[in-house]
Amino acid sequence: MTGSQQEARAARTAPPGPPRRATFRLLKQLFTDRLALMGDNAEEYGDVVRIAIGPKTMFLVNHPDLAKHVLADNAANYHKGIGLQEARRALGDGLLTSDGETWRTQRRTIQPVFQPKRISRQAAVVASEVDGLIERLAAREGAGPVEILHEMTGLTLGVLGKTLLDAELGGYETLGHSFEAVQDQAMFEAVTLSMVPQWVPLKKQVQFRAARDDLRRIAEELVDQRLANPVENGEDVLSRLIATGTADSASRERMRDELITLLLAGHETTASTLGWAFHLVDEHPDVAQRLHEEAVEVLGDRLPEYEDLRKLTYTAAVVEEVMRMYPPVWLLPRVAQADDEIGGYHVPAGSDVVVVPYTLHRHPDFWTDPERFDPGRFDAANPAGRPPRYAYIPFGAGPRFCIGNSLGVMEAVFVLAMASRDLELRKVPGKVVEPEAMLSLRVRGGLPMTVHRRAAEHRRAA
Repeated sequence: MTGSQQEARAARTAPPGPPRRATFRLLKQLFTDRLALMGDNAEEYGDVVRIAIGPKTMFLVNHPDLAKHVLADNAANYHKGIGLQEARRALGDGLLTSDGETWRTQRRTIQPVFQPKRISRQAAVVASEVDGLIERLAAREGAGPVEILHEMTGLTLGVLGKTLLDAELGGYETLGHSFEAVQDQAMFEAVTLSMVPQWVPLKKQVQFRAARDDLRRIAEELVDQRLANPVENGEDVLSRLIATGTADSASRERMRDELITLLLAGHETTASTLGWAFHLVDEHPDVAQRLHEEAVEVLGDRLPEYEDLRKLTYTAAVVEEVMRMYPPVWLLPRVAQADDEIGGYHVPAGSDVVVVPYTLHRHPDFWTDPERFDPGRFDAANPAGRPPRYAYIPFGAGPRFCIGNSLGVMEAVFVLAMASRDLELRKVPGKVVEPEAMLSLRVRGGLPMTVHRRAAEHRRAA
């Protein structure tokens, strides 16, 4: 056999993975502990793993070079996959779920809203919204635990409405619950391989249908409000969607899909990151103290400004380390459109290929003591200590790199700095904090915390 024939044969070889007899164990993990499913198999079988569960076969990719291949170098061969396919029932063909020319058109329409200059002009809006949050939290001192995830969801929806839609979302209290129902149903369909008919009146499916109708109603109302009150030369998403659309039903449906997608992706990831941040800061008093000292030094008694992002270096490092340990988008699912080779292994067309930031961010070859929370990994003074580019992908990579990353990071840094300056948030004793891997990686069952104001000389004057 010639060398080229040997290479061709190797390329047709399937990667290692758990045997068929492990199917029931894998099914149990798929339902109850998806992070362990990915992490255990990556640890046991290496950087490319074939996981067969019933009729479904997944290829787990867990190396920076291979992630780069799937997400960037050969991105055209990989369309959106498991989880996002199921979410399309509620989100439609929005930016998160669409592919091909539809996706490219949508990206071109929305991209200008996220230009750095425009985002920088939104800093005052973000700071004002965060200031309101801090005041609300401070008022709850001594009044019992506050559900922090609920507060973060309200904040991020408020910021999203004012910065991207030029609209008030405060009157839509059902948004958070509706998106939770969408995530629950999308993941349920994914783990059951869509084998449960959608008409079966299970509680999840009934809640999902109500949530889908609620989201569509809200999106239609936002479009109608803007059509009735157009903004001259508006730069927000609503204005751009209307300007590039028509009055026909297809255009209205596209606007609705984009708005629902933006509302979900725009608030869920940042809210999840902030929840994990408050949990980890509470676990590490030394980090809490450094955050407080930096906020006092940089901000004093005033609200943060865009230029402060360059000065709040430790706060930014904490946010980056939080997203390393608990990336809000923990799974990047794709479907191969044509045969491919990944890491020397054959991947047939139609295969589910998953890049998992959660496991990649814990890869022992690229991270020292990966289970340890250490913001020093992202010390701006030591850029040489950072891992390879594709070992850290909290916002994805390649053409589908998260369009709203700059706004999300600014919001997270502002919240963490202002809260650390004025308050201490402490978890309720006995609260067990566990991750729940849905479309985003959220804290299972919420995060109740008590609020404690810092001594007057250490907080911003009222």
